[in-house]
Amino acid sequence: MPILKLERLTQSAFAGFGDVIEMNDRDWFHINNGSTRRYHNQSTVQVTGADGQAGISLARGDAFKLPQTVTMLERHPLGSQSWIPMDGAPFLIVVAPNGVDGLPDEAGIRAFYADGGQGVNYFQGTWHHPLMTLGRQGSFVVIDRIGSVPNCDERDLAQHYTIDGAFKDKAVPPLVSM
Repeated sequence: MPILKLERLTQSAFAGFGDVIEMNDRDWFHINNGSTRRYHNQSTVQVTGADGQAGISLARGDAFKLPQTVTMLERHPLGSQSWIPMDGAPFLIVVAPNGVDGLPDEAGIRAFYADGGQGVNYFQGTWHHPLMTLGRQGSFVVIDRIGSVPNCDERDLAQHYTIDGAFKDKAVPPLVSM
């Protein structure tokens, strides 16, 4: 099985798949008479389709341990989807670009580590793995399209991939099995 090496989640590395939602190294301004820092416009919610609208939901993801096997990806063709941790739980992100046939391009599959202080907003139509909270259950705010038209395509991958917790950057120590 091919091994997916983890990458640290940064906006530049993730730019082709969506936005990273975080406060570290981001511009902010004061609101509420100076008592609050607002980290403005982290991402834009994308919604298409006749009866679609942006919705806010909550989710609790089960704990996953390393190594993990990835056998499928999903996408939301009618809207973006954000996952924002509420309790600092780290999570794994697996994404792939669209291939010429509209299916996941497995040659471009990548795995990222979100440290629990970061969220993501997958662009509309981005192939990604369902939530994998690392080491413990995690609670998340989910912002995505809601409506009566189905908005989730799932595809099995031609190969199975393993995430063993090692990072591409050799200077970053591997994650301990959680």
